[in-house]
Parts: sequence; C-alpha cells; structure tokens
Amino acid sequence: MKKRKKNFNWDKWLFLSWKKLLWVIFSWFVAVVLHNVIYGIIQYFNPAFDGDEAFFFIIATIIIPLYFIVSLIYTLIQKIKRR
Repeated sequence: MKKRKKNFNWDKWLFLSWKKLLWVIFSWFVAVVLHNVIYGIIQYFNPAFDGDEAFFFIIATIIIPLYFIVSLIYTLIQKIKRR
C-alpha cells in the first residue's frame, strides 16, 4: 500500500480575511497588555528584580508581526494568481 501525502491547507492558516486581521490585532493587544501586567506584578512583589518578562514581549514584537507580513504576502500572491 502506498501512503498518500496529505496536502497542507495553507489557505486555512495564511489567507488573510477581515476576521483574521481583527484576531491578529486583538492578539497583539492582549500580548502587550499581558507583558505589562506580568512585569508590573513582578515589580510589585519583588522590586529588587531587575529582569523583564520576555515571553509576551517576543510574541507581540516578533511573532505576530511576522505572521501578519507572511499572511499579507501570501494573500496578495493568491489574489494575483487568481486573476
């Protein structure tokens, strides 16, 4: 028996719609707020701690904008190909 390769549905994950754009903006906002809240809580309970909470900062500054740029490029390419 031959195994069939499953085609990955790129449109599901990368094709940008208004709904997905709003989710991207909302996710970015939540990541920024969580970063600031967690940093504030850490500073409140341990003022001597000079570190930073980097997880949500990296999500808000690198991952979400990168996803948006890749999705935008993919959407533009698909729109041009469908013409």
